[in-house]
Amino acid sequence: MEKMVLVCIMSFTILVFSSAQAINLGAVSLASAPATTPAAPAPGPVSLNLSGILDKAGQFNTFLSLLKSTQVGMQLQSQLNNSQQGVTIFAPSDAAFAALKPGTLNAITDQDKIALLQYHALPSYYTFGQFQTVSNPVRTMASGNGGPFGVNVTAVGNSVNISTGLVNTPVNSAVYSQNPVAVYQVDKVLLPEEIFGVKPPAAAPAPEAGAPISSPAVSPSGGSASGSSSSACGSIEALYKGLYIVFLAAGGLLFMISS
Repeated sequence: MEKMVLVCIMSFTILVFSSAQAINLGAVSLASAPATTPAAPAPGPVSLNLSGILDKAGQFNTFLSLLKSTQVGMQLQSQLNNSQQGVTIFAPSDAAFAALKPGTLNAITDQDKIALLQYHALPSYYTFGQFQTVSNPVRTMASGNGGPFGVNVTAVGNSVNISTGLVNTPVNSAVYSQNPVAVYQVDKVLLPEEIFGVKPPAAAPAPEAGAPISSPAVSPSGGSASGSSSSACGSIEALYKGLYIVFLAAGGLLFMISS
């Protein structure tokens, strides 16, 4: 009996010792595990300001003023912020605007002025190298969906030219170019044919239904001009006939006297 009690006590002791050892090993493993640190937040999108880019360049004051007064600048900024395509701007320098004929901008309507400024922007981001492979005409912000107001871009070697049909000018190196926005300086204002081209003469208005048809002019004597002309011709013919009869009568009289 005493031996059984002793065996039970030893078994219980071994069981308690094993459990304590397992708990110590678990605590050591937990203490040695490296502490996890929270992941750093992803950087937010970079905010680009078109007006700030143009203003920093320093030579686009007239262009900037027109973008603000027509609110086209807000439209371009919206295109940049809300589309995946980006935007490309051909910015005329202050010298380019000064070279325009006096009154050029004052002679067009406010709506045409908006279209003129939109004409200087493409609704996609283009690097300088991508101008080598564009398909002409290139759609501008003034084109809408498949409308007119396109430009032709030609590249030869490292030179790029842009043409409107009225104006041809080289595209200078980028003032700013980082996806999704590119700004290139141009030395001439891009004048679209749709606004500044020769307008076809207006067609004469069609006569209104029921309008009276004009009658021939009436002479002072009461007859028409054509009637007066016919009467004059008849009088001359009668005069010739009368002179012919007089000559015949005179010839016959001379013949009788001589006989």
